Amino acid sequence: MASHNLAHIKIDDFEIIGYSVAGEETVVAIPQLDVCFDVGKAPDQIISVNNILLTHGHMDHAGGIAYYLSQRNFSGQSPGTILAPQNLLGPMKKIIDAWGYLDGSKIPANLVGVKPGDEYQIKPNLFTRVFPTKHSKGSVGYSVIEKRKKIKPEYAALTGPQIVELKKQGIEIDYPLEIPIVSYIGDTQYVDFSQLKYIVESKILIAECTFYEDEHAGRAEAGKHMHIDEFAALLNKLQNEHIVITHTTLRTALWQVHRILKETLPPEKYDKITVLMANRPNLRETAD
Repeated sequence: MASHNLAHIKIDDFEIIGYSVAGEETVVAIPQLDVCFDVGKAPDQIISVNNILLTHGHMDHAGGIAYYLSQRNFSGQSPGTILAPQNLLGPMKKIIDAWGYLDGSKIPANLVGVKPGDEYQIKPNLFTRVFPTKHSKGSVGYSVIEKRKKIKPEYAALTGPQIVELKKQGIEIDYPLEIPIVSYIGDTQYVDFSQLKYIVESKILIAECTFYEDEHAGRAEAGKHMHIDEFAALLNKLQNEHIVITHTTLRTALWQVHRILKETLPPEKYDKITVLMANRPNLRETAD
């Protein structure tokens, strides 16, 4: 039996599985990309995912790091890779070592410290790029980008032997092409992410929108989270085909969240929205 009853969203060939409630737990995986954004309490459904992309060190996002690594070791898998802000690596190593001591055996881990602008290769043509957010010290977000090479238009009609001959002459016949698949912004206050082309053009945007009611704007500012008004302003600058909302507060019922989203966003944006936790039975509430 699965340890968590996770939400499941299908977008084209990708399955997004996860759980995200503000202050409780956040873990969002895309198995087809072999990445999990944040680790939450490490539900068993994400143990086989090889790459954890940790945005910051708050307990509800990072509490399961040692369990994730330990379970991979217990089941004979290779050590998991955890990307995390550089400033968190020292404390994370202490936590993992302490759990290893309690457990009676060393917990293997591949910890990679990252900072904005860094890239890490996930698969031969798949990379994650790190960008800055505004939440806690060193907090970051991640974009997963496919990199290809595309033949230049002037050479597109050439035959195979002709292309081989040009390559022998050292002529560059192609150019690099980046295809942003998904951007995960993690917990953050408003940032103008439209300055980053790969976020603007990501097919899927996974973004927090924590607070929705007018009187919660102060809470959003204090906790460095996004309020619906800021979220709407951000979406107006982006071009994503699909938008998945995470980290909703329990202070606002889900039926109200949907109502406010519909009232605040233009129809063409609202139609792209999926709330990650929208169909969780324990969180569904009605207007009556």
